[in-house]
Amino acid sequence: MKYENANDLLPVELLREIQKYAAGKLLYVPSGDDKRAWGEASGYRDQLLKRNRMIRNKYAHGITISELADEYCLSLDSIKKIIYSKRMASNLSYSPTVASAVQYANAGLFEEWIQCYLLFTRKAESDFHEFLKEETIFFGVVKFPLRLIQHEGAEIGGNHTDNKEENFSVQPPLLIQYEAGKFYCSVQQELLASLKRRRVNAYPSIIVLKGNADYRRFNAHFGGVLFYVNE
Repeated sequence: MKYENANDLLPVELLREIQKYAAGKLLYVPSGDDKRAWGEASGYRDQLLKRNRMIRNKYAHGITISELADEYCLSLDSIKKIIYSKRMASNLSYSPTVASAVQYANAGLFEEWIQCYLLFTRKAESDFHEFLKEETIFFGVVKFPLRLIQHEGAEIGGNHTDNKEENFSVQPPLLIQYEAGKFYCSVQQELLASLKRRRVNAYPSIIVLKGNADYRRFNAHFGGVLFYVNE
């Protein structure tokens, strides 16, 4: 690094102030650009945060410290530090509800919420889980008209009246696949059937797409007409 004479660069007043603190010393003056925290440039810090959040979620849903240590190849003490760390207390905590999904969505963590839902509701072997292994795009959480979902054998009968004031925030959102211009709900057939029996017209949902063609088609027809759920 080339050294410069401060007399040639700094105003007299500023130079005198610096001399009060560091006369005769070599100083490094940072460029002033925003300095990234450790691991931000490589994305490693975000990966650790996601891993630690998943560890806490799994522990909260009954997976033991020993099982977590084996799964993540960490010591028991390391797992305990992650679980009981006060610094992480304010981080997102998963629950199978619309409210939790909205919180994850607002944090840009759609896929993480879905993975938790599939894991903790024992749906991880579903076709939808295989669908997620490919590059996907997430849209929502939005109020979605149930009439647009393809019928796949869910029992719909019944004469219950529609309760428009029902609080859906404590139930899970629907996970809806959009492929070739059609909507499918392959994971939550029981929930979908229950909603239709109660004659619910629109329900909070996460739309999952793959491929640019489907995204363009969806955005052209539905991107500007679906209402977001905010809580």
